[in-house]
Amino acid sequence: MKIKSAIIIGVATLACGYAMAAAPPLTTTKTITIDAPAAKVWDLSKHFNGLNTWHPALASDEIVEGKNNVVGAVRLLTLKGGGTIKEKLLAFNAKGRTFKYAIVESVLPVSDYSSTFVVKSAGKGKSKVVWSGHFKRKNVGDNPGDKEDDKTAVDTINGVYQGGLDNLKKLAEAK
Repeated sequence: MKIKSAIIIGVATLACGYAMAAAPPLTTTKTITIDAPAAKVWDLSKHFNGLNTWHPALASDEIVEGKNNVVGAVRLLTLKGGGTIKEKLLAFNAKGRTFKYAIVESVLPVSDYSSTFVVKSAGKGKSKVVWSGHFKRKNVGDNPGDKEDDKTAVDTINGVYQGGLDNLKKLAEAK
């Protein structure tokens, strides 16, 4: 009986490991240089409940748990085309101009998602914004369907980041 249990546990462990291997960890990073001081860019982008003020895909952004810019806060993003994304603030460093968050629930084709957003000085009157993410595709099975594969997950997050960064640049550089 003990041998049979050990075999079952071993097979189950291998099966879980195999399933996890089917959806490898994915990463992406988008960077943009903005002709505006880092302090100005940070002021435009730092509020956890203000992503909708500079990201063109969002209709609204509201804190549903905790307080804005305080670790543990949860925001609910509503997309202009429909759907929602719930995210939790994991770290916030105003002096370092950075924050980190994770997706709790989402319509996006990703899972196990965490992201870091950083605004850095890039010389006099210039800044560099780096937005990076770590995630897996939402369908972690061996045979994801169309629009559920690794490429779709990476392309989606790249699109989110690029759309936001392009608009942030436009807003920050406006006179």
